[in-house]
Amino acid sequence: MNDQPPPLRLLAREAGSFAYMRLRAAFAPAIKADVAGDRRTVIVFPGFMASDRTTSRLRRSLQLAGFETHGWGLGRNRGIRADTLDRVADQMAKRQFDGPVTLIGWSLGGLVAREYAKRFPDRVAKVITLGSPFSGSPRANNAWHIYEAVARHKVDAPPIDTILAQKPPVPTIAFWSAKDGVVAPQSARGADGERDHPVELDCTHMAFVADPRAIRAIAAAILAD
Repeated sequence: MNDQPPPLRLLAREAGSFAYMRLRAAFAPAIKADVAGDRRTVIVFPGFMASDRTTSRLRRSLQLAGFETHGWGLGRNRGIRADTLDRVADQMAKRQFDGPVTLIGWSLGGLVAREYAKRFPDRVAKVITLGSPFSGSPRANNAWHIYEAVARHKVDAPPIDTILAQKPPVPTIAFWSAKDGVVAPQSARGADGERDHPVELDCTHMAFVADPRAIRAIAAAILAD
């Protein structure tokens, strides 16, 4: 199992642009996408130690494109807990969405989205992951040490019963980037049978939810067959 994280030069690039990209992800203007949304419901799950604020630009852009877009509503994502999927399910029930929803998960948020879709496939139309480490070694990234310290469990022993690489029984699209300095490309791209469609982007890990080109590609993926 390949457990090599991205090289340090890419991690240094992520660190150097961290504050700027966080500000763009939260406060930069919405991006006009070249799609006409059909008002389908889209839920965006934030990455590790991020909140709905960090996915604000992406959500506002998707709203502008014609989708009904929402955050996950559970505050800061501090890692997988034993009750995480139950809390997500409670949020979904409270909101009473009409029909199956499209889930978009950035990084760790993509793992939560995939696991929710495995448990409740009738409630999910599609899962789109953005640099999410669902394939291969859970240590094929530069965040696992920090993750274990915050989440208080081993990265390869989550407090839920799961096989991360197992594909949810719904359509899945996995966005990945060779310039990702946090998650190894092969881990976010996945292998055949672990996802339906891999899509390469030219961006850093932080830019998945901030870069205009990435946002336009995500908007198009929502409508893709």
